[in-house]
Amino acid sequence: MNLIFTIILGVVQGLTEFLPVSSSGHLILFRNFLHFEGSYGLAVDAVLQLATTFAILIYFHKDIYEIIRKFFIKKERRAGDITAYQIIIASIPVVIFGLLLEKDMDTIFRNPLLVAGSLIVGSIIMLAAEKLYKSRHDLNLKNSLMIGFFQVLALVPGMSRSGMTISGGLFSGLSRETATRFSFIVALPVLFGSGFKKLWDLKKIGYVNQHSLELFLGAGAAFFVGILAVHFLVRFLKKYRMDVFAYYRIALAIVIILVTVF
Repeated sequence: MNLIFTIILGVVQGLTEFLPVSSSGHLILFRNFLHFEGSYGLAVDAVLQLATTFAILIYFHKDIYEIIRKFFIKKERRAGDITAYQIIIASIPVVIFGLLLEKDMDTIFRNPLLVAGSLIVGSIIMLAAEKLYKSRHDLNLKNSLMIGFFQVLALVPGMSRSGMTISGGLFSGLSRETATRFSFIVALPVLFGSGFKKLWDLKKIGYVNQHSLELFLGAGAAFFVGILAVHFLVRFLKKYRMDVFAYYRIALAIVIILVTVF
């Protein structure tokens, strides 16, 4: 049963990591409502998240190659290019707050009602970003830092990393395509860092050896579903707004509140 459940979690992670609906929130809800919290919940979730991080790496490999190449060949940079400096600047706030809030993320933050509230607040932010959106700026260090602070909001389950960083990009006046691409690429350092740290923590306590098949299959499911999800969202946001995801989040939050309270 643990094997099947881990695969289900992998599918949920892969599907919701990239859609602006909050993967961590959905994983917590699945565990709570199916009465299967299991051991080391946040650490296992981080391993599944690590698998979807590789999906980003594969999907955006050309962009990442160009970022690395232009880091060394500065004369080829153009205005609006995503650079390594922008990624570093945008990653600093979430690293600092992530370390400060790490204990709370494994305890206080794993509460269904908190997830419901975050889903609603995140939806309001997304709808406001779409309402006020005007494409008028190229990506630079200033708006990279702003997006970095929006990424901090995603530490709270239910907010959604992609939803918050894309919203931050729209508030900054970036084009929809640039905001979406930067949202995914800027997540790589933090997701790789937290994922490998949690994987090492699980290895030290022997969890990886005892549950290697579960983790492998769950991670595989998260990776392959994640590739499909990121492809869908990139194409979707070229033509459409995030409103449909915001309305889904609000509906889900209402269901969570009703089920939890009553």
